[in-house]
Amino acid sequence: MMWWGYDHMTGWGYALMGLTTVAFWALVITAIVLAVRAARRATGPLSPPPAAEELLAQRYARGEIDTEEYHTRLDTLRGRHDHFAGS
Repeated sequence: MMWWGYDHMTGWGYALMGLTTVAFWALVITAIVLAVRAARRATGPLSPPPAAEELLAQRYARGEIDTEEYHTRLDTLRGRHDHFAGS
């Protein structure tokens, strides 16, 4: 006797197919997320550039500018124009 009617998947076949599809897409998404994280880690964190006052303080600390020039430039950065370099 031939069993012509039993060539389709059963309920277990559909369940297994659904689970493997979900597992496949979970692996694909996980791989993408991990690749993006690794790429970000490789380039380093993005930090904002130092402020102008901070750069000025670093130059003063290294001895590149003297005290008078430091205060003159600091006053200029802060918007105080009553302190002139030549006076």
